[in-house]
Amino acid sequence: MHDLASLPEIDKFEWIGAGCARLPIAVDALQVRAEVDALPAELWGSRGGRGGVHDRAEAIWLRGYAPAERRPEIDEREPFARLPTLRRLVMETIPATPLRCVLARLAAGAVVPAHADSGAYFVRTLRFHVAVTTSPAVTMYADGHVYHMAPGEVWALNNAAIHGVLNDDPALPRTHLIVDFLPSGPLRELLDRADRGLGVPVPEVTARFEAIYRAGLAQETAPR
Repeated sequence: MHDLASLPEIDKFEWIGAGCARLPIAVDALQVRAEVDALPAELWGSRGGRGGVHDRAEAIWLRGYAPAERRPEIDEREPFARLPTLRRLVMETIPATPLRCVLARLAAGAVVPAHADSGAYFVRTLRFHVAVTTSPAVTMYADGHVYHMAPGEVWALNNAAIHGVLNDDPALPRTHLIVDFLPSGPLRELLDRADRGLGVPVPEVTARFEAIYRAGLAQETAPR
């Protein structure tokens, strides 16, 4: 793995903006969905070492390992070869060096509580999302704004900002490819052409995340 400690920290508010930005590239959503649906069922069913705010999401690692496993190597994992459309996007189309890459599936009705990512890895990498399965009832929340990511779209997420996910669909899991990249000049040029200002402030969504946070805090501090 790259010696991240020797690399400069990234001002993600400068590179991406306060929330999310949609890149001027996309993938074939139907082909991606077909490839993901064809994955063996036994690959799902665990969190893949992820926990904390992600404890309601299943994960299949495609490159690298969960931070909790403390394995610094960024190996390409066997399931990635079964997803050629997403692999081309990550390894060829996006002009930067890819690091960790995971396919994450959030259960219907589940929440990823609002949080910000910090630490040596996160302050030196840029995070991107590609929606595989989603619905209008799924909300990405970032910096007080709501975003709806359509299948096949490629989005940059400022994960240094407070962000979370609501899957209010009663039946459909929300599945995203999540991948981190090292910054590069060509990637910066691509981000400079991204669509910003697509988020909408929704006070009731912010209130829900605040209530979830308070409930979690109360649970942590309750007598045992």
